[in-house]
Amino acid sequence: MTTSEPLGPHDPHGLGAYAQAWRDSRGRRWPEAEHPYRTGYQRDRDRIIHSRAFRRLEYKTQVFVNHEGDHYRTRLTHTIEVSQIGRTVARSLRLNEDLVESLALSHDLGHTPFGHVGEDVLRELLADAGGFDHNRQTLRIVERLEERYAEFPGLNLSWEVREGIAKHSGPIDIRLAPEFAEYAPEVLPPLEAQLIDVVDEIAYNHHDIDDGLASGILDLDALAAAVPLFGERLESSRRRLDRASGRAVTADALRGVINRLVSDLIETTRRNVEQAGIASVAEARTADLPLVGLSAEVLARNRELKSFLHGHLYRHHRIERMMDKARRVVRALFERYRENPRLLPEDALRRTENESVERAIADYLAGMTDRFAIEEHRRLFDPAVRV
Repeated sequence: MTTSEPLGPHDPHGLGAYAQAWRDSRGRRWPEAEHPYRTGYQRDRDRIIHSRAFRRLEYKTQVFVNHEGDHYRTRLTHTIEVSQIGRTVARSLRLNEDLVESLALSHDLGHTPFGHVGEDVLRELLADAGGFDHNRQTLRIVERLEERYAEFPGLNLSWEVREGIAKHSGPIDIRLAPEFAEYAPEVLPPLEAQLIDVVDEIAYNHHDIDDGLASGILDLDALAAAVPLFGERLESSRRRLDRASGRAVTADALRGVINRLVSDLIETTRRNVEQAGIASVAEARTADLPLVGLSAEVLARNRELKSFLHGHLYRHHRIERMMDKARRVVRALFERYRENPRLLPEDALRRTENESVERAIADYLAGMTDRFAIEEHRRLFDPAVRV
């Protein structure tokens, strides 16, 4: 391929020369025979979907704790939305859809119950015991904690998926995460991994607006006035759909917002790749800056949206009250287990033979769903509840 070859979806089954192909993979930690019908990245995707950690995402918090309503997003529905958008972007740019899907489906496996609040508590409690970060925890899950195969620990995912997990939130700092040293910290990940963080943000901005409006915490007109990215689309939807219900009009406006962001991501990334003359995976990895991103104009508008959500949703007193409860639940469980590790179930306690007590507790707590953590807190602290 020459650098002048179009990057659009002219051949939906073909990959661009800058895409990460399975034939060029660095393989798995434990070698396995190739499958006759599925590429390695397809097998990675399927292993992630069938993992226990993936199933638990159904009952882990995105913004609203699970018991607050049946229609709010969870970590699982968020993950599916990230995967859906990621595949659209990958197909348009002729990237490897299977690798993108594997990265999208795995990117939140290491999240604690109660979202980032649970992670913040564990990071504080483990400050002198190796720290805690959900990307590092995701890598622990897929490399060590999942127990589905007799031949090896973890899921034995490909090197590229594990690298994408390690680099999900940006460049690797091996001083903070020494176990990431094997994942080429000196170079960028391939384009497939670069797009996950941007797509993740697009997905949660979109659905957090939707959930915030549905909860009554966000005011539709205030949002439209403060965030032109949404306000302009809402005005257009109201004019075009003047006889539709308010809910349908809002949904149409939200679709317009996500379409604007995803289209801009595709067009800007395509332009960046063309202007940089990228014609191989190696060239994408050694570029001066990440090539996947939004244009300056849309990035600025997206920041206005993020700022509004931080000020009017994430810090709202209803959200903060629930998160305050969550902090106390996670902290109390950790401290109680540390005082008496024999309260841990046998498989978690067994890990203390090779890990510190604090790390074994963190693994157990991070794997909990919201509702399990709440129930476990009752079992340990309420004398009237059966243990």
